Amino acid sequence: MHNQDYLISEEKNYVLKLTLTVFALLVASVLFSQTSIKGIVTDAKTGETLPGVAVSIKNTTQGVMSDADGNYELNVGAGKHTVVASYLSYSALEVTDVEVKRGEITNLNIPMQESLNALNEVVVVAMARINSEVSLLNSMKNANGIVSGVSSQQISRNQDRDASEVIRRIPGISIMDNKFIVARGLSQRYNNVWINNSATPSSEADSRSFSFDLIPSSQIENIMIVKSPQPELPADFSGGFVKVATKGIPSENSMEISYGTGFNAQTQFEDFKYNPGSSTDFLGFDNGHRSLRSIVPFRLDGDNTEMVDAVTKNGFNNNWAIKTKSPLPDQRFSFAMSRRINTEGGQQWGLTSAINYSYTSRTLMNMRNAQYEVYNDISDKTELDNDYSDNQYNTNARLGAMVNLSFISNKNNHYEFQNIFNQLGQDRYTFREGTDYTSGRSKRQERQEYLYSSRTTYSGQFTGKHTLSFTDKLDWTLGFSYANKNQPDRRMINRTENASTAEDPFNGQMYVSQADIERNFIDLSEYTYNAAANYSHDLKINSSITSTLKGGFYGEYKVKDYNTRDFDFLYNENYFPYSFRFGDVVKDILIPENFGANRLYINESTNNVDSYDGNNKLLAAYLAINIPYKKFNIYAGARFEHDIMTLTNFISPVGFETKDSEYKTTDVFPSLNVSYNLDKSNILRFAYGMSINRPEFREVSPASFYDFDLFNRIQGNPDLKAAYIQNLDLRYEFYPSSGELVSVALFYKHFENPIEWTFINTGGGSRIFTFENALSGQNLGVEIDLKKRLDFMGLKDFSAVINGSLIQSKVKFEENSTEDERPLQGQSPFLVNAGFFYQSEPLQLTAGLMYNIIGKRIVGIGLKSKSENSTVNDDIPDMYEMPRNVLDFTVTKRIGKQLEIAAAVKDIFSQDVLYKQFPKFIDDAGVLHERQQTTRRFNPGQNISLSAKFNF
Repeated sequence: MHNQDYLISEEKNYVLKLTLTVFALLVASVLFSQTSIKGIVTDAKTGETLPGVAVSIKNTTQGVMSDADGNYELNVGAGKHTVVASYLSYSALEVTDVEVKRGEITNLNIPMQESLNALNEVVVVAMARINSEVSLLNSMKNANGIVSGVSSQQISRNQDRDASEVIRRIPGISIMDNKFIVARGLSQRYNNVWINNSATPSSEADSRSFSFDLIPSSQIENIMIVKSPQPELPADFSGGFVKVATKGIPSENSMEISYGTGFNAQTQFEDFKYNPGSSTDFLGFDNGHRSLRSIVPFRLDGDNTEMVDAVTKNGFNNNWAIKTKSPLPDQRFSFAMSRRINTEGGQQWGLTSAINYSYTSRTLMNMRNAQYEVYNDISDKTELDNDYSDNQYNTNARLGAMVNLSFISNKNNHYEFQNIFNQLGQDRYTFREGTDYTSGRSKRQERQEYLYSSRTTYSGQFTGKHTLSFTDKLDWTLGFSYANKNQPDRRMINRTENASTAEDPFNGQMYVSQADIERNFIDLSEYTYNAAANYSHDLKINSSITSTLKGGFYGEYKVKDYNTRDFDFLYNENYFPYSFRFGDVVKDILIPENFGANRLYINESTNNVDSYDGNNKLLAAYLAINIPYKKFNIYAGARFEHDIMTLTNFISPVGFETKDSEYKTTDVFPSLNVSYNLDKSNILRFAYGMSINRPEFREVSPASFYDFDLFNRIQGNPDLKAAYIQNLDLRYEFYPSSGELVSVALFYKHFENPIEWTFINTGGGSRIFTFENALSGQNLGVEIDLKKRLDFMGLKDFSAVINGSLIQSKVKFEENSTEDERPLQGQSPFLVNAGFFYQSEPLQLTAGLMYNIIGKRIVGIGLKSKSENSTVNDDIPDMYEMPRNVLDFTVTKRIGKQLEIAAAVKDIFSQDVLYKQFPKFIDDAGVLHERQQTTRRFNPGQNISLSAKFNF
């Protein structure tokens, strides 16, 4: 083993051992060092016990709800405390100077006096909010299934900027490409996302994938991930069902303005290259500057010289100049306003609104991108297809808005109209240089990519919740969402070294050939309409058992429209001298005096097959029953789903005849969630459910497109089938006190026909990436989650959040497949998140140190040789993303009641992002060897920020 590998391995082992040791110590302390206040909450007049009373320690986040018998227990540190109790229609009560000694339990019974002014309080309780760690853990504790989550309180402590940074703090969750979720080792295709209980569209053309970087963290109330199937949830998820809730009805009137700035250490002090864009780029969208001009026809007729001449000269933005500037520091701004109106009749109106804006720049210098052929086992060396170095310059502009309206007519009826809009514009310029080895002799290459992409998402819901009687409840949702990805005028310039003869005066110089200058236009729109209703009825079976019957329906209609057009430049070799092709592309070739139908002209190379339309109809209904029996709670049901996906695509590259392809599934999905309450603090859960993973439009379409980062094209597979998954979960949960949790979970998943990436080697260093059904798959893992205050260790005001996962998966393929048994794509063998926080109410200071690492995971599929007598020597190995240590530090200081200052350093270590392959070969003596080769390497740099928030 190489020394570097040994050090990396030792580092990982050290991190794991340290994490497990700290975790074991904390668990032991939780279990054996209880210092608490406990007692019974009663009505002072009647002596009856009161369930659901909020009991907390004043000026802290420590709190708990009394159970069905009025019992409560608060785990606290030694010393004197003030206990606060509040309850619907009762006067709030404070008990001061409650003294607690270390390792002892202090008894404190709380008698509550009934309040005469109770009407408005009814409405408050009807609007339970899950925005703190206490309320989040109470929600998890009372859930019917297996749930994990993060609250806005935790988000503010971490200073995460968007949902992609937030969600990776949850056990078993990691993020790919800074925006796509991987849950329990399953890539984004196996996960589902709803915003405010409504379906979200995909913002990507390639797969069903919601881009979490679109949602600013300031818009989030909480994120809950359901990990076990339930009848009321769509069956199309297996890793996690992500429920994002935006901020709802406010508890008080408020207005907030914040401004932040910062920089990336790799970017701020270097030259930044860019191609001038439109005047609205700073708002996250192109104003038409990059769009095709109206003079460009639906399809360009190459034989119509007059049309070709006009389109070449006036049909496009022809500014190819690359300029240099000093990048601005990152800019972030937000404004939020909340209003709450209580009427004399007990009605309540609520408004929560927010506007967010950010503008950031990022530079990735000397980023290595390499592609390899089969390892040379004879010479024991790598065989490169190509080896490139990229300089990449990125600018992101994000604009977001949220408006949520709530109305409570009385304690039985609650309505909400929720709207969230986000616009993200990404401008990227890449200069690539390196060597191509596929022609038999090495040739230098230069490539440039001008890429602008804007993504728009809107999600809106109108919902109602109604208490029809003491036993009957109804809720409903009408939803609409829209997503658009506009990629106007993606431009690429390819130059290759002239390697003709020594007599050629231009030998060794870089040149452009025919069609080496390309332009591509992509537009993707997706519309999703959905409606749902859920009804529940409490049924008294006997004096001690009241079960709940639930039923409902869900309907979803989705429309997707994907259009692409391709152009390239050709030139008349008889008009231009031989030296023309060797000129500077921007200064000497792409200039107005060269444009013309008989000179340098536009040729349309659009392949109609690469565009498609589609629609998807989903009809679902479910029945379920919840039965509490002694210490058991049984939640069982079945969901019926009928799904029809229709894909419409052209059948030839130049013709306009289309065909429709239908993909239907009709299934019943059973599920069972059982919890056993060992006592009020310890819960054991078991869950089983069947789920499905259906192919997406893009995956079954014959459409293809060129991926600049992969160097190759991606194409769909019309023969894909739906995958079916059997899910088993077992979890133990311990809630030592309010805001604290220890949980250990085991999960197992069995796949039939899982959908995986693969590629076809077309020779000459070219490959086509596509999708295929594997034969079967398995996924087995364990998750550990800990949230604990550290006052029992003498660390007052300190707390820890630690979670980790160990996951193992295996995918089996048909005998004629180009792949062998391997882990699931995107699955990490381990994940660790750790956070240590300090929060002082007297100092009004919060600080946090957060750590994250994931194990190496497959991000690119290899190619196994299936020819006769082939061995591992003939294989192209899988590509792995290697582990890297990520450490963040945040600090927040409140000054008075109105001003808050925050600072953060993200990715303190700033380790390289590293992708590797591990080729194997058997030598003549029959000994198996393993080598390693780097396919991609870059450094993201540290991010340093400072912000101020002012509350009115």
